Amino acid sequence: MAEIARLHPAEDKSFRVAPHNVEAEQALLGAILINNEAFYRVSDFLEPEHFYEPVHRDIYEITSKVIRAGKSADPTTIKTHLPDQLLPEMTMAQYLARLAAEATTVINAGDYGQAIYDLAIRRSLILVGEEMVSVAYESEVEMTPNRQIEKVEGELFQLAEKGRYDGGFLSFGTALSASIRMAGEAFQRDGGLSGVATDLHDLDRQMGGLQRSDLIVLAGRPAMGKTSLVTNIAYNVAKNWRGEVTPDGHNKTVNGGVVGFFSLEMSSEQLATRILAEQAEVSSSDIRRGRIHDSQFSKLVDVSNMMSKVPLYIDDTGGLSVAQLAARARRLKRQKGLDLLIVDYLQLLSGSSKASSQNRVQELTEITTTLKALAKELEVPVIALSQLSRQVEARDDKHPQLADLRESGSIEQDADVVLFVYREEYYLKNKEPKEGTPEHITWQGEMEQVHGKAEVIIAKQRHGPTGTVQLSFEAQFTRFGNLARADYLPERME
Repeated sequence: MAEIARLHPAEDKSFRVAPHNVEAEQALLGAILINNEAFYRVSDFLEPEHFYEPVHRDIYEITSKVIRAGKSADPTTIKTHLPDQLLPEMTMAQYLARLAAEATTVINAGDYGQAIYDLAIRRSLILVGEEMVSVAYESEVEMTPNRQIEKVEGELFQLAEKGRYDGGFLSFGTALSASIRMAGEAFQRDGGLSGVATDLHDLDRQMGGLQRSDLIVLAGRPAMGKTSLVTNIAYNVAKNWRGEVTPDGHNKTVNGGVVGFFSLEMSSEQLATRILAEQAEVSSSDIRRGRIHDSQFSKLVDVSNMMSKVPLYIDDTGGLSVAQLAARARRLKRQKGLDLLIVDYLQLLSGSSKASSQNRVQELTEITTTLKALAKELEVPVIALSQLSRQVEARDDKHPQLADLRESGSIEQDADVVLFVYREEYYLKNKEPKEGTPEHITWQGEMEQVHGKAEVIIAKQRHGPTGTVQLSFEAQFTRFGNLARADYLPERME
């Protein structure tokens, strides 16, 4: 069918033609038109834009719509949806009839589809490469080599993940399919959660787990335990990880998740010590000072051996820009997989442009916007820790509010969920009256009520209710846990 080549003007042989295979495209379309079952062999990965010939894109798109509507797609049923004339001497009906007449066996449909897909990826790679060369030759002042590398790395990641690096509109039907798939996964998963479970049951119940593509900001004043809470969540998610290999050879997470942790404040060793102390139930300060006995040390060794197999990856590089962080997160997802990303903490990140670094509010806006975009791109929840302003300390009621977010505005706007950690015990402890006074007795009663308790305030949640969740907190192990509530306890025998 040499006629199709005449759709393109003659090309100068000094220029290389983008890789394509018109015959494979014709063979696949012909196979689908004589047996619609062939469509289902390629429909999960092949899209209309993967075809080189524009007319083949149109034929494949119309054919797929007809088949998905439950109707039969053949030259007669689809020709009404396409232009009448293909070439001056050939009508569309004649071309479709010839595709069907010269079609080969349906068995090879998958191979033809894969060949078309691979060539489309190669053409996209050429576009990325050509743009990279062009920018490198004529780069603007702000487009430093590092920024260009990060940009290209992002485009290559999207190309590897999606099969193309450009965005576009999705039909509502496609969005609905994704929604039903998410509901099905939640129905089958332990605990019936649509998101990643934190193992903090009341928090999971209120949030439905950590939702994919969400930017979750966890904020609190110093000593409230926000880093402890996020390390607890990170380890809980990683230790529950369970995966299975899909038919195409990829690892798919079934439960828990692979966790990436950017620790900009603490070293990886300090972070590991915290988690080790929590799991082994040995005080982290005792571990650092060496004040442990033989049985405790052997317990630490046993627990560390068990923990070493957990898919929790820590990057403790200081002074990262948000663009560098995004590039490293993409790399981790490609190499190890990624189901949860944690950043400790927002204010230690820097923007990637000079203009934003001169204005801290603009810089923070760039950081939160990039993190939200990264959550959507990687399809994982991103938990970013944030400081709170000192105005909390000036109030009688120390419970944090959205207005307390430091260098606020963009944080509150871009976040899908805002959580505050609050421990009344910390503030009450510093108000101890003189011993023996009536005030001291009252103070002791109040301390007993709040001892070992913490609140996680859900101040904002796009797809769920706000409210407060009570957790237990063991300061010596820096461990948050589920609070034994009265309605969970067995009845007392008087």
